[in-house]
Amino acid sequence: MTPVSTLHLGPGNPDQPRGCGPLAPPRSPAPRPLRQQIFEQVRAMGEVSRGQLARELGVSPASVTTQTSELIEQGYLTEVPLVPGAEPLRGRPPVALRVAAGAHAVAGVKFSMRKHVAVALDFAGNQIAEACEPARDRAPPGDQIEVLARLIGSVCAEAGIGPGDLAQVGIGVPGFVDHASGRVHWSPVFGARDVDLAQAASARLGLPVIVDNDANLAALAELWFGSGRTLSDFAVVTLEHGLGMGLVLNHRVFRGALGLGVELGHTKVELDGALCRCGQRGCLEAYVADYALAREAHVALDLAGGSVGGADLVERLYAEAKAGNAVAQSIFRRAGRYLALGLANVINVFDPELLILSGERMRYDYLHAQETIAEVGGSVLPARATPPRIEVHAWGDLLGAHGAGALALGAVTDRRIGGPFEGAAA
Repeated sequence: MTPVSTLHLGPGNPDQPRGCGPLAPPRSPAPRPLRQQIFEQVRAMGEVSRGQLARELGVSPASVTTQTSELIEQGYLTEVPLVPGAEPLRGRPPVALRVAAGAHAVAGVKFSMRKHVAVALDFAGNQIAEACEPARDRAPPGDQIEVLARLIGSVCAEAGIGPGDLAQVGIGVPGFVDHASGRVHWSPVFGARDVDLAQAASARLGLPVIVDNDANLAALAELWFGSGRTLSDFAVVTLEHGLGMGLVLNHRVFRGALGLGVELGHTKVELDGALCRCGQRGCLEAYVADYALAREAHVALDLAGGSVGGADLVERLYAEAKAGNAVAQSIFRRAGRYLALGLANVINVFDPELLILSGERMRYDYLHAQETIAEVGGSVLPARATPPRIEVHAWGDLLGAHGAGALALGAVTDRRIGGPFEGAAA
């Protein structure tokens, strides 16, 4: 299995719209105003005639004409010359519809253990700026809020707008996040527990802020910009400093009753096993994450330097494995076997159409070698002839930043155009 690149990240070209957002209709669509359905379909397709829009949504051309006229008058849609081959509605000039990209701008920020990344997106989902800043380990929340403010200032300066021109800011962080309240119960990037991140960030920026777990936002990025656009159900397993998972069911991110997400990394694989950074023992993350590999390297190899959990030590371990060190190779392969066990459990419980392995640590090919994927197939239910399609996306923090931007776009769409947006919990 080889990594695939299906995400459209990076600066967009408003003159060549590619669209963003789910393309396949949900099996049981949530009640939304027709105007929002129309707007979101235009944004997903990038450019579409009124006739095709009516067919895609299964509504009358007259309804489309009425709603699109209002959206154009309000500055959310715009008309452009119709692309060759498209069919306009009878009697109308040959024009197509696009989202008015300049109607609003949002920012998405991903906090991580290595660096913090921010992007600015226009209302059509095109990236118009990005910025990053090195991370400081477990910094006080107030310091991280100042980092956030600097990142927002940087992307706004690059985009040629003021921070006050942003309609929304989305933030993704690793750890236990209550999406509904914006409170972070615990995260490795903060030197404190129970941080009301949404309130503190909103007070500092003077802008509406929405917060979510970074693995959820990886799934949201795939839903808006990647392989998940045409699927109803899929899962994204992220492997960075820790192990996370985002689950999309019927085009919506599943967050559970308390909004804390699907914590695959903290499912138990060993009774009284290795100590996890969450404080419990036997978690899957404690066998496959950076700090787990570093712990094994300290014990099994004579590798001086680097702290437990430090990326430098893991990089050295990987270099040793690539150079033929059998002990280093066995450490990665053992981690790969635990990862395979976790992936098989995901398949058996949720039966996703697609399983995406994401994050920078997917560069460590031992974790998704053919024998690892074969072990996944050997652990799924016998009723399945084969596991679902598995793809590897070795994207870094830019993915999470785009997911945070999509979360912000959904919030603005909900507020300005009406109806529940994708960010709502399923």
